[in-house]
Amino acid sequence: MFIVVYEFEIKEGTETVFRESWLEVTKAIYKHCGSFGSRLHQSDVAHFFVGYAQWPSREQWEKDHVITDELYKVSRQKMRDCLLESKVVYKLEVCDDFLR
Repeated sequence: MFIVVYEFEIKEGTETVFRESWLEVTKAIYKHCGSFGSRLHQSDVAHFFVGYAQWPSREQWEKDHVITDELYKVSRQKMRDCLLESKVVYKLEVCDDFLR
């Protein structure tokens, strides 16, 4: 299993739109790209969120995924409009697992 950890810094006052958009984007990636889904966490630092997405493999994550779903496109743009910065913090291969 392959995990990608993201950090998002969002504009003040955009938390609700960001979280709603993130969920729609995540649902579309799950449905159309073969991910196992994702979790979003609010940091103890104001306006910072950390998300991690699970994939069956690095190769599946790296594939060119074309999503034509209109809700995805609108949500992706809304999400981007909330961002000050977005970055991949870690790319991880699971080596031991006891998450239940």
